[in-house]
Amino acid sequence: MTQPLLDVQELSKHFGGFTALDQVSLHVGKGERFGLIGPNGSGKTTMINCISGALLNESGRVLFQGQDVTRLKPHQRTRLGIARSFQLPRPFSSMTVLENLCIPLEYAAKERSRLARRQEEAMAILELIGLADKAHDHSGGLTQIDMRKLELARAMAAKPDLLISDEAMAGLSGSEVDEILDRLFTLNERGVGVIMIEHVMKAVMRFSQRIVVLDAGAKIAEGTPDEIVNNPLVEKAYLGE
Repeated sequence: MTQPLLDVQELSKHFGGFTALDQVSLHVGKGERFGLIGPNGSGKTTMINCISGALLNESGRVLFQGQDVTRLKPHQRTRLGIARSFQLPRPFSSMTVLENLCIPLEYAAKERSRLARRQEEAMAILELIGLADKAHDHSGGLTQIDMRKLELARAMAAKPDLLISDEAMAGLSGSEVDEILDRLFTLNERGVGVIMIEHVMKAVMRFSQRIVVLDAGAKIAEGTPDEIVNNPLVEKAYLGE
């Protein structure tokens, strides 16, 4: 088997007496489109927090491109190539859209840009995401869909090999969901592996090549979208007995 981009091995995380993750293993290949789903409270957010370094797990390991990153801080993982977007975008509202991208290009990217090239690189990302026409607008006045695009753009400014997209489509209309999906496909076509955490099932099924399902902190299913849709354990997790 080819070395995976991300290899999570028997990860466990507890909060007091509550088990949020119970020896969960998963892997993501280079350039893979990977879906992580499950009902509320299943452990998805805890998993991505452990992958990105926001939380430290009690047992198990996180390997990225063959390197053990389990004890590294979030900014160290980002500079190795792991970036994430957040469900609730929090841009620097007093800055322009372009300035919001220059910050991660300077401080978070694994390959820091020279000052003369920073704005040029920021504009290239905005072109890719579909925000070039808003480059000089203040981010505090953006619409919801443009806020989501900016959140993805800020993650891409870190120049990741793996992008974790955390509910980038929450609260969006059908056409807006399709627009964000198109942007994620474009990023993936450039070689970026993507983990999609999403409650919009049609988006996950359309985007993902492979899906892992969590329920109550345990992995209950793994497979292609068709296999997941037809899995009785998944149906039970979402719909009950």
